[in-house]
Amino acid sequence: MSLTTLIADTRKAVTDDSSNAQAVFSAQGTLVGVTEVDVRTGAHTFKVDEPPALGGEDVAANPVQYALASLGSCQAITYRFWAEQLGIAFDSLTVRVEGDLDIRGFFGFDDTVRPGFTAVRVHVAVNGPESAERYQQLADAVDEHCPVLDLFRNTVPVTRSAAPAG
Repeated sequence: MSLTTLIADTRKAVTDDSSNAQAVFSAQGTLVGVTEVDVRTGAHTFKVDEPPALGGEDVAANPVQYALASLGSCQAITYRFWAEQLGIAFDSLTVRVEGDLDIRGFFGFDDTVRPGFTAVRVHVAVNGPESAERYQQLADAVDEHCPVLDLFRNTVPVTRSAAPAG
């Protein structure tokens, strides 16, 4: 099935019944080592760990690297989707994402330092036959519609529940 057909079918399904627009994604992690976590997201599994400098064995990327990878991959997918929507061609697309993190916040060494990223930079290289203006139009559409970019830019309500030990 082509992306154009998928988009048309999805648009019709959502137009016919707006409840078709709702989706729930989930992930479950189990701590299996000092900082090693086995994660399951539906049919997919992967590991998360920390480098030795943060107490781990470095058997996998760490959580903030996955966050950056999520942003970069979502940008690439959103570029593909919106290029199709806007009729903009490109030959290649590369996304590099960097984040600045001060570990004093994570370790509680300084409570005035936030534990998360203090800055994130997304570098997108698009090559192809279109004008700079068309690629800017595409970038603007991506910035407006990328779900993971939205997570980085806006506060999302988060609730936590803890099961009693036992």
